[in-house]
Amino acid sequence: MSDIIQLLPDSVANQIAAGEVIQRPASAVKELVENALDAGADEIVIYIKDAGKTSIKIVDNGCGMSPADARTAFERHATSKISSANDLFSIRTMGFRGEALASVAAIADVELRSKRPEDEVGIYIHITGSAVISQEPVACNNGTAIIVKNLFFNVPARRRFLKSNTTELKHIINEIQRVALPNPDIRFLFYHNYALLYDLGKSNMRRRIADIFGKNINQSLIPVGEETSLVKIAGFIGQPKYARKTMGEQFFFVNKRYMRHPYFHKAVMQAYEKLLPSDSFPSYFLMLDIEPGEID
Repeated sequence: MSDIIQLLPDSVANQIAAGEVIQRPASAVKELVENALDAGADEIVIYIKDAGKTSIKIVDNGCGMSPADARTAFERHATSKISSANDLFSIRTMGFRGEALASVAAIADVELRSKRPEDEVGIYIHITGSAVISQEPVACNNGTAIIVKNLFFNVPARRRFLKSNTTELKHIINEIQRVALPNPDIRFLFYHNYALLYDLGKSNMRRRIADIFGKNINQSLIPVGEETSLVKIAGFIGQPKYARKTMGEQFFFVNKRYMRHPYFHKAVMQAYEKLLPSDSFPSYFLMLDIEPGEID
């Protein structure tokens, strides 16, 4: 009997892996915006068309990439963030797995333009379904611009299960809020179908909260801060009288990465236990800073 176990082609392996990383347009937005943050950008512009089903474009003014790095970035497990297992215990970047661009390119039509300040020209790469269509020098601004079109074009079942534009747009907005709140020193502009939804200028965390959730929330915020040998906590909690009947304005961040955990939420709710009815929810925006080596 002949051998029956075989290695999958890279294109198939990438498509399978992409399903774990990219579940909907919001997943692609999250991965690409986090890449822009890791590139040192202080201005990130997000253009979305039809809730990301038609196109997603992310433009940043970060460090850009060399032609060789730009091409390598589309390979699975290609990353500039870590080089050994020991680096996993000191990660401060948003990404480190080296899967974002490879996953997006496996299930979409992707065009990338990138240029470093020290280079005279940039690089243009066009990839569809993990296949390189073209690669050539191009005149472009410093930083990186990436356009993702026809997401899930080769995974029709996944595309059929996408929700309405309203629902998918809400997921995208949630992801943008989760990355914009802990990074008030970075300007974010967000357009949907050419309409400007967010223009978040560089500010502090309190102003960023008000810019996202409305100026009325500002009067409800109480600054908090605590530091122990393990963790530094900073941020804001809402006054009990401004509590709402619905959840939503509740955020934990660990080293600027959004975290959702019932244990931490329960701890905050217990602090409000005698101050609020059981059907009311306070706002909180709490930043935890911990040495990466202390995090599993």
